[in-house]
Amino acid sequence: MAFAANSVLCRLALGSASIDAASFSTIRLVSGAVTLLLLATVSRQRSESRYRGSWISAGMLFLYAVPFSFAYVSLSTGTGALILFGAVQVTMILAALVFGERPQLLEWVGLSIALMGLVYLVFPGLQAPSLAGSALMTVAGISWGVYSLRGRGHLDPAVATTSNFVRSVPMVLVVSLVTLRHIHVTPAGAVLAVLSGSLASGIGYVVWYAALRGLTATRAATVQLAVPALAALGGVVFLAEEVSLRLILSAILILSGLGLSMAGRKRSIHPPVAKPG
Repeated sequence: MAFAANSVLCRLALGSASIDAASFSTIRLVSGAVTLLLLATVSRQRSESRYRGSWISAGMLFLYAVPFSFAYVSLSTGTGALILFGAVQVTMILAALVFGERPQLLEWVGLSIALMGLVYLVFPGLQAPSLAGSALMTVAGISWGVYSLRGRGHLDPAVATTSNFVRSVPMVLVVSLVTLRHIHVTPAGAVLAVLSGSLASGIGYVVWYAALRGLTATRAATVQLAVPALAALGGVVFLAEEVSLRLILSAILILSGLGLSMAGRKRSIHPPVAKPG
């Protein structure tokens, strides 16, 4: 739900031209860092542990957030979603296979059904994408996949996420300095970027890192396919978009695929016990 909220907020901000892509990314990451630092202070975390983290993970967060915003300047929502989540799936599932995960048949079937639901959902919005926009969204998808994979080993999601956001701030400030001539920020755009950074990104990514501790890489990749359907639902609720039969059918496909994938993993972890005799 946090990821979907992020998509809706980004669509509201950039779609209405209330803020430029660089400023949205900068405010998003800075507000996320400030929010997480305030929460760390309130919860009285030890100051020496507050800044633990990885420059590599921070770099992946930066390489996701900035290309994501710039890509949507030239891509439609449907095309961008398909490229982004396609790149995430390929990155995380390939990594899972390389590191020894062997998904069960039901997991592959579930993933395939969920992907079919995603394609069916975004198909009306697909168009011949710009090369630059496609490349930027592919970088964003790969970076998010790597960021998620690196988060699976953290014992303290809040500390790790706070550190990653703090370390990403100088990186994104450089982008804003380079694009200073094109800065365009309205009060509405700034509010949307702060909401994206503080709630949908900062707090949302802490929850995601906590969830990753109980997910295989394959399942973590698959469960994210629910995001486009939830984002579309958010469009209905917050952007007054119509509830279509396509949305309902694609949501059924995606959720059914997720259910099959999870059932496959549960079955592989808990094999049936043979009856005595």
